[in-house]
Amino acid sequence: MNEKTVRPLVITIDGPAGAGKSTVARIASEKLGLPYLDTGAIYRAVAWFLKDRSVAPEETNKIDAVLTGISISLSGGRVSVNGRDVTAEIRTPDVDASVSSYSALKPVRDALMGLQREQASNGLVADGRDMGTVVFPDADLKIFLTADAEERAKRRYRERLDRGEKANFEEILRYVNERDLYDMNREIAPLRPAAGCVILDSTRMTIEEVTDVIVSLARELGENKKN
Repeated sequence: MNEKTVRPLVITIDGPAGAGKSTVARIASEKLGLPYLDTGAIYRAVAWFLKDRSVAPEETNKIDAVLTGISISLSGGRVSVNGRDVTAEIRTPDVDASVSSYSALKPVRDALMGLQREQASNGLVADGRDMGTVVFPDADLKIFLTADAEERAKRRYRERLDRGEKANFEEILRYVNERDLYDMNREIAPLRPAAGCVILDSTRMTIEEVTDVIVSLARELGENKKN
């Protein structure tokens, strides 16, 4: 008798800024042997590209035309736009301050929707703000990863110091709170837990503990799919 063919798992990890989504998604994807879809890097690359061409977030008609000329490549943790490595440039405070405004626009989301969904044929782990609610609503496992604002600000603060950048904790905390408010109340794809998701509060959890929970849930789900 042939062994039952099981479609690879699609796992989404949504949540607010600084919750640890990207780090957890990368580690979980490695442990589960699934591709990692870095949607945050994709949206940051688009924000950088549009800002570099002086296209403001409200210029929706112009955005359609400009985005026809973008090619984004993710490889080995590096991000390239039209052949140019922009890995460092998309992680600057300037892009931090603008990415949410660009990513909330319908032309931007429409342009990237197909690109993201095409990646799911071999299963994946995707992190973002609307992976489970909009992009992959039928995902096998949906996680909403959160933490209190102060803890998330501390993480961002430490990340910038580790990169050798100047950082002001109060400014970062203010940004985190403003970003939360904006993301939760934007008209298109607002930040919210997806139907049927598992909510994880990582405030007092290590990256390893959060990852272990997700990997355990995924493996249990995978075993159930085989039976």
